[in-house]
Amino acid sequence: MIHTVSQFRVRYAETDRMQVVHHRNYLVWFEAARIEMLDQIELPYTKVEAEGFFIPVLSATVDYKKPAFFDDRLEVHLYLREKPRARFRFDYQVWREGEILATGHTTHGFMDSQGKALRPPDAFLARVLAAWTASEG
Repeated sequence: MIHTVSQFRVRYAETDRMQVVHHRNYLVWFEAARIEMLDQIELPYTKVEAEGFFIPVLSATVDYKKPAFFDDRLEVHLYLREKPRARFRFDYQVWREGEILATGHTTHGFMDSQGKALRPPDAFLARVLAAWTASEG
């Protein structure tokens, strides 16, 4: 399993009139956590795209437990619990000071620049497996 933690501070622009975080921002934070995870395993998304591969979101869910507010300091925990295949899934937890605010997941696949579905590239799988092995170590 790969587990990473990304830190966020809720900006005023991410809130509504009552200073409650708008629900769309959780998906933005999920994306930022995925990009950060790829950076951490030395596979930046820009490199993936430069090699002609894209990782679109095929589905996304968010379950809201408690609201986040302006100026909260949040942690987004990202989990890759299964090794990638044609489709793969990330799980997320959003935390504030020891309490869980939301959970969710996204499902992804690989495609080329013409939108054709592909198997994960060997270089991608190698980096994920190396990070997986290191996390078990």
